[in-house]
Amino acid sequence: MNSFNNKSEREQMNVVIVGHVDHGKSTLIGRLLADTGSLPDGKLEQVKATCKRNAKPFEYAFLLDALKDEQSQGITIDTARCFFKSKKRDYIIIDAPGHIEFLKNMITGAARAEAAVLVIDAHEGIKENSKRHGYMMSFLGIKNITIAVNKMDIVGYEEKVFEKIKKGYLEFLNEINLKPMHFIPISAREGDNMAQQSLRMPWYKGASILEALDAFDKFVPNYARALRFPIQDIYKFTQEGDDRRIVAGRIESGTIHTGDEILFLPSQKKSRVKSIENFNSASLNLAFAGQSAGIMLETQIYIRPGEIVCNISEKQPHVSTKIKANIFWMGKQPFIKGRTYKLKIATQKVPVVLSQIISVLDASELSSISNKEQVDRHDVAECILETLKPIAFDDVVHIPETGRFVIVDNYEISGGGIILAPVFETGSSSLNSYIRERDYNWVRSHITQGQRIQRHKHKPALLVITGESHVKTVTIAKQVEEVLFKEEKSVYFLGVSNNVLISEDHSNDKTFEKMFHIRQLGELAHILTDSGQILITSVSEVDEYDLNMLKSLNRPNKTLVVSFGKIQLSEKHIDLLLADDEPLQTSCQKISDFVKAATLLDPEFSI
Repeated sequence: MNSFNNKSEREQMNVVIVGHVDHGKSTLIGRLLADTGSLPDGKLEQVKATCKRNAKPFEYAFLLDALKDEQSQGITIDTARCFFKSKKRDYIIIDAPGHIEFLKNMITGAARAEAAVLVIDAHEGIKENSKRHGYMMSFLGIKNITIAVNKMDIVGYEEKVFEKIKKGYLEFLNEINLKPMHFIPISAREGDNMAQQSLRMPWYKGASILEALDAFDKFVPNYARALRFPIQDIYKFTQEGDDRRIVAGRIESGTIHTGDEILFLPSQKKSRVKSIENFNSASLNLAFAGQSAGIMLETQIYIRPGEIVCNISEKQPHVSTKIKANIFWMGKQPFIKGRTYKLKIATQKVPVVLSQIISVLDASELSSISNKEQVDRHDVAECILETLKPIAFDDVVHIPETGRFVIVDNYEISGGGIILAPVFETGSSSLNSYIRERDYNWVRSHITQGQRIQRHKHKPALLVITGESHVKTVTIAKQVEEVLFKEEKSVYFLGVSNNVLISEDHSNDKTFEKMFHIRQLGELAHILTDSGQILITSVSEVDEYDLNMLKSLNRPNKTLVVSFGKIQLSEKHIDLLLADDEPLQTSCQKISDFVKAATLLDPEFSI
């Protein structure tokens, strides 16, 4: 029986505890562990005895602070996990660091939380990180939230102090559209309103912390949602007659069955699941969220890692090049418009630019700022991001796993965010804007295009030869170059790997590197075809977005596409389609004749 069908299992919930440093998060967790009887036998007495031996006053936080660095510094550096049980469910509690320097750790720990308790010190009041962490809860899409105003014993359990903090913090939460389920006055150290109602605050009639946790709604389990199966890699087998092609990855939500009709996004390609493969075991009939699996397809199609597999009969993710998102920036350098970064969502990795900053919450005051031109370190912002190629995604409320992303600057994760909605605009893309600016600023010589055509006795063009086999496309491209050269055409072969203009080093990411090479190739094609030449290039495993970029960058000159086999592209993107098993010499002659016809001068041509 599958684990998600086992009704006897107790319900579980991940809860993250956040708040400014020294506001009592670890003490709150330690007290919950003690009051619910969730500690190992003798653990409480052992910690108390250790404190007595070292002449230190006992703190409930010591139950959690197991790392020596944490105990010596008195702060939580990394996220710590612990477990306790109520009558209703089992809890996995994540204690997140409060120091601003460790916000990356906090976000990592909170990323899979279903609920949050945000702690505010009644004596110190609302601090910078109290607000910043509140924003992080919104940022991560966490809806089950309780605010605990801790250390009420220090302020004499005064209702006025609690109400002042409650009023001020609710005003901030309204700004970021976050509504907590409970606002609870507590003293974690003394146990007030932790596991039961406190007699010291008769003016408070609401839930205790434990009751608030039990009141949180459990999300729909991942396996019951729509299928989202990001592709990590495609494995091809060739030895001993094995011709399998297995599409592998980790299922983030939903279930997949043999026989399911599936859709790959953003490519829009369709197929059906022939079998579900598992490492070192027999084939399966189904796989579900949380499992890593591989699938074989009935109809062979060309896809790349990064595609998301969906079930055709279920709700589909969005596909767009623009998203509206909330981001939190942690990079040492600011997040600026116009510069290219890397966006990673699920297994997708694409170049991205900051297109528009809608608003920024100031890092220190967290007040809203409009018309800001960059996002500085520790700022949170609502913005529009534009990717170089379409991506598949969900809004974070629907499916969080495909609604969160990170932004990489060079080799560092410098920002993270959640997707609020797709942006479908008919206006200009960043690529088209770049091309208009490039062409406007282009300094032209006195030699006209017509004069160049007259000299070369043919029109310029970019010839793209593509197919699954890199060796084959390169071989054919070089042979076509030789044929045209012997016929006195001005022709030049350039392979993608020869591109050297762009200085970014993405050698550790082949997918990302190839996108930049395609961009380079388009720029080189624009220069060489503008000089009147026929440029030939071979690009294996190209897709329609690559071709559209090449054509856009090469305009107004022609781009001709020759493809071997139908596995890659639909015929509407191909000018000449050749069979994979056709002899090389025959293919070469057909391509050469095709290029000569496409670049032939019109009979009435004149300068």
